[in-house]
Amino acid sequence: MKKSGRINLKEKIYFTLFKLSAIFGFGILILVLVLLIKQGASVIDWRFLSQYWQHRDITQAGIFPAIIGSLYLGIGVLVITFPLGVATAIYLTEYNRQKNIKRIIELAIRNLAGVPSIIFGLFGLAIFVNFLNFGTSLLSAILTLSLMSLPWIITASVEALNTVPKAFRESSMALGASRWQTIRLIILPAALPGCITGGILGIGRALGETAPIIIVGATFFLAHLPTSTLDKFMALPYHTFILATQHSSPLAPAYAAGTALVLIALTFFLSLGAILVRYYFRSRKDW
Repeated sequence: MKKSGRINLKEKIYFTLFKLSAIFGFGILILVLVLLIKQGASVIDWRFLSQYWQHRDITQAGIFPAIIGSLYLGIGVLVITFPLGVATAIYLTEYNRQKNIKRIIELAIRNLAGVPSIIFGLFGLAIFVNFLNFGTSLLSAILTLSLMSLPWIITASVEALNTVPKAFRESSMALGASRWQTIRLIILPAALPGCITGGILGIGRALGETAPIIIVGATFFLAHLPTSTLDKFMALPYHTFILATQHSSPLAPAYAAGTALVLIALTFFLSLGAILVRYYFRSRKDW
């Protein structure tokens, strides 16, 4: 009885610690939102969301080009990284039978996920901007952020593919399906919700990065929207950074907080769309 009581006491202590950790993390999020709303909600209106930026009178300025630029970035990163990430995960889990090579690739992917974002920015400057001659542009930024987000999607997709029961593969192959047919018709649909989770993480990280896009193509002010992937662009993170640290107007901190709120909302709605797609595929599961 004493031993059972000690075990129950330990469980209660651990559960309490876990609960406090969850409450602490959620509380930090709420605190950040409250501070941003308190400082920046007053500047958010239709004009702020739909007009172009003005240096001389920021009370008449808007962040529409920055919203569109961030939207282009998020969609571009998703279009590039999701198929590449899922394809890499399929190779690692379904085709690669050499354990040493698989371990080396997985180690490289994990190390890539830990590389500081500024290093990716310098890599993008060297390869995409200078070597491939894309210049400081939207395309260079999308490719740079895609490389930075790719490890997250690969890792999540590998985990999702590994959760598909082995019996699915064996049953499909026993019925005469080829390996590719088994992957395309059986394994991938079952693992797709988990793969989409990786896509959500990739979008969230890409939209919030500032250092890489400063180096490869973002600018604080444009009088027009980008008409080509080789044009420069505005982005919400860089716009927030400049307003918070370098703008001379006394109203700049409030506009920085408002821009940050819009960035959070944009990230939320893009992630919400991906979550709804994930929920749709999960609802189609019958196992």
